Amino acid sequence: MPSIRCIGSDGSQIGVISTRDAMAMAEREGFDLVEIAPHAQPPVCRIMDYGKYKYDLDKKERQAKKHHVATKVKEVQFHPNVGDHDYQTKLRHLHEFLEEGHRVKVGLFFRGREHAHKELGFELMNRVIKDCEGVGVAEQAPKFLGRNIFMLLTPKPGAKPRQKQQDSQPSEPSPAGG
Repeated sequence: MPSIRCIGSDGSQIGVISTRDAMAMAEREGFDLVEIAPHAQPPVCRIMDYGKYKYDLDKKERQAKKHHVATKVKEVQFHPNVGDHDYQTKLRHLHEFLEEGHRVKVGLFFRGREHAHKELGFELMNRVIKDCEGVGVAEQAPKFLGRNIFMLLTPKPGAKPRQKQQDSQPSEPSPAGG
């Protein structure tokens, strides 16, 4: 008959006893005998309410998920002849994505004869990297693929992602029949 190291329902050390005795103790107290360290010599078991234990584990997991920020890959697209206002607007969106903790894929697309001036595209991509220095870094340098240039920006290491702000005013239900 194998022996186990048993821990009581109150957390006290009972000692090394037979499995049968431990199961009888657990049954007398109205609890379950749960193996918590199977590879120890002898195995460690605890007298506890298994249902409550599972519930607490699930609750901790849900709390961890609630505080976890999911990172997505957002995308911002440019053209080599982008206007200054459009550039600033797209740059502002890029900053927002990086501040929220998302990775951003930046694409630059050539149309027609623009394809002959790849250097303008790389200049624009380097300008984007320079303008994003405060909030992000280039994980993947600008790369030419077909008629496009792509790069990947990630939030600056150590920067804490900010949550997207919701409306400050709670929405009121509309009146019935209105």
